Amino acid sequence: MTARRSPSCSRCSGGSRGAAYRLRWTPTAILLASIVLALACASGCGTRTVFVPDESPMRLGPGASAKVYHRVAGEWTLSENAIALPEGWYIVPSRYVEEKP
Repeated sequence: MTARRSPSCSRCSGGSRGAAYRLRWTPTAILLASIVLALACASGCGTRTVFVPDESPMRLGPGASAKVYHRVAGEWTLSENAIALPEGWYIVPSRYVEEKP
């Protein structure tokens, strides 16, 4: 009795057909990975945007910090660093503030 040999698998043997098979799926894998990455970025990663109308003042929550404008010799100047802003302070549009010459 002679043992039957199974046909060789070109994908497993590393032959040229196996390389062509892998190359054919590489663009598909790259496209799929790009789509997944784009969907992850489009989801916003858990952040949300809230629309606040212009006529509505806002009140600061805990841990707020930002660069702010302050008056230096009568001119508005942007601070170099972000500063901690106290919780409870109000933020209002510039039309709520009376400019003094």
